Amino acid sequence: MNKRKAHTLVLALGNDLLGDDGVGLEAARQIAGQVNGSVDVVESGEAGLALLELLEGYERALLIDSIATGRYPPGTVLELCPEHFRRVIAPSPHYAGLPEVLEMARRLNLVFPQDIRILAMEVQNPYEFRIGFSEPVQEALPRLVQRALQILNAQNELPQNTACAGTSNMT
Repeated sequence: MNKRKAHTLVLALGNDLLGDDGVGLEAARQIAGQVNGSVDVVESGEAGLALLELLEGYERALLIDSIATGRYPPGTVLELCPEHFRRVIAPSPHYAGLPEVLEMARRLNLVFPQDIRILAMEVQNPYEFRIGFSEPVQEALPRLVQRALQILNAQNELPQNTACAGTSNMT
């Protein structure tokens, strides 16, 4: 079991070399200088079961990532909860999604966040090799950072699992 000093983890996922896919990483860099010592900010390109080690030991977690659903305009900020993701049969544990990671943590009796929020920004193309963001993603980045900071501030005041009842769409 990992001993963490902070109670809350901001875990930004993505890859700076894939343009819009790195929006979560840039948001984390901007958030890092605006949070107190009870919050750890971590950037990662990891996925699947590798997330177990990153999340273990925290009470709360805010994941920030890109998403490409095609249902929203690029730059839309979505607030999601683990319950919004369905389990899928992955071809390998390397491709496990958040529901599988949470189930594995439960089975291993890990100290794991009971309150997990996800901020995901709809992006144009998360697979294009390039540096920098598309125009709509760049323009929406301040809203993503602002919403993350609002969630982090509210987490200190709210009982766990109270603000994750539905999906909100901030454009």
